[in-house]
This record gives sequence, C-alpha cells and structure tokens, in this order.
Amino acid sequence: MPRTELGEALRSWRDRLSPDTVGLPSGGRRRAPGLRREELSQLAGISADYIIRLEQGRASNPSPQIAEALARALRLDPAEREHLFHLAKLAVPGPGTIPRHITPGVHRILDRLTGSAVAVYDAAWTQLLANPLYCALIGQWHGPDLNAVWRAFITSTTRVRHTPESNGQLQRLLAADLRRTAALYPDDPALTDLLTQLRRRSARFAGLWDTGTTAEHQASRKTIDHPTVGPLTLDCDVLHVAGNHLRIMVYTAELGTEDADRLALLSVIGTQSLTG
Repeated sequence: MPRTELGEALRSWRDRLSPDTVGLPSGGRRRAPGLRREELSQLAGISADYIIRLEQGRASNPSPQIAEALARALRLDPAEREHLFHLAKLAVPGPGTIPRHITPGVHRILDRLTGSAVAVYDAAWTQLLANPLYCALIGQWHGPDLNAVWRAFITSTTRVRHTPESNGQLQRLLAADLRRTAALYPDDPALTDLLTQLRRRSARFAGLWDTGTTAEHQASRKTIDHPTVGPLTLDCDVLHVAGNHLRIMVYTAELGTEDADRLALLSVIGTQSLTG
C-alpha cells in the first residue's frame, strides 16, 4: 500500500499518545502502546475508516474541519498543527479566522479537572471538546447543536432550567457576544454561514443582532434538570484563553452540598454509561 507524508505523520502522532494521556481506558491487550484508530476516531469525531484511508495514502485531501479535528485529538502543538495543514495541502487559517486549536498546555489543564464538568468552546460558541462528566451532565451534542447560540435560538435543546426571563437574558448575551466575535474575526467562513442561518431562521436573533449591542458572556449560576440524578444547581464559570479567545466552561458545585453529592454520583454512573 503506498504511503504518504501525511499518512506517516498521522501514524507517528497517533503512536506517541497513550489512552491514559487522552482520558481513555487502557484495558485489554494492545499490539502497540499508542492510540488505536478507533480511539482517535472517537476523539476526533471522524470515521475510523477515513483515518485508515488517510494513513494508508488512499485519501490525501482532508477538509480544513477534519484537519483541525485531528490536530486537536492528536494534541499537536502549533508548529505540528501547521505542518499537518501543509501536508494536507491546506492553507493554515489566517488571523481573520476563529482559532479552533487546543494547545497541549490547555489539554493538560483539562486533564487535571477530572472532578469538574468541563468543555472548550471557540469564540463563536461552538463546542470543540467536552470531558465525560460534562457530556453526562449536559448531554452529548452533534451537528449544528454543538453551537450554543444555535441551541439557544433554533433547537432549544438544553437541560438547563430556564424561565422566560432567564432565557431571554441568555439570548441577549449570546447574540451580543457573537457580534463581538464577528468584529474580531470578519473573515471566518463558518461564522459567516452561522450568522446567515441564524438571521434567516430566527426573527428573535435577527432583531437582537440589529441592535448592534456587544457583550462578553462570562459566568452564571444554573440549575440543570438531570434525568438520572435529579436537579443540580451549579456555578458555571467561563475562563478565557489569552490570545485565541477559546472559552473553557466549567461547572462546579459547592463542597458539602447535595449538589456536590449528585455531581459526584454522576461522575461515576454517568461517565460509565458514556464509555461502557
């Protein structure tokens, strides 16, 4: 089978990562210490068959979205990510586009927050990564629902308890935050498409957008109605990564409370159901 530089690089990067490094179980016999293709597929959200074809040289032109997902899943540093884009014959995203790469340092921070529900969003509020506890708490998103603004205005899929007033406030904040992002990254095609779809499908979003208001959504206290462990009232803090406007969303509970007990229970039974 013919090999390519891209395929060899992907295989090398996959081989250097252990399951423990990326938060996956490492049980069972393994022919090699690195990640299996199926594990990389799970982390990147890309079919294992396509990863095989890339590594074997039967596919050589991944989309920018796939290249970005592979760079995140393989925990590439900025220079390695740039090399991946060059091997894939893709232009490295420029300064007018939203950064979607999670650096190894940010990955290591997330690895140490195992007792908290944590997700990483880009500047347009599209989820890039979520740990098992976050998925167990909030749910697993797919497709357009990975974007929090889309969920707030179009699908209304959420476990967070809202009143009409709190939902309206959230919509105002997200629309204003997205306008701020659009000013920072005017050349991002995914953001342009998202804005077009939101304005076309939601009169509420279009009206808020036209006010011209900008803001930054940072922190709140939320009650989440979980179908298994019941309601949890948690602090939701949004931490910002300097230089690329990534947002790290962290849900935590006050120690010694019933909410903390329920979150701890969910960290056992909820994450088991996701990985079992």
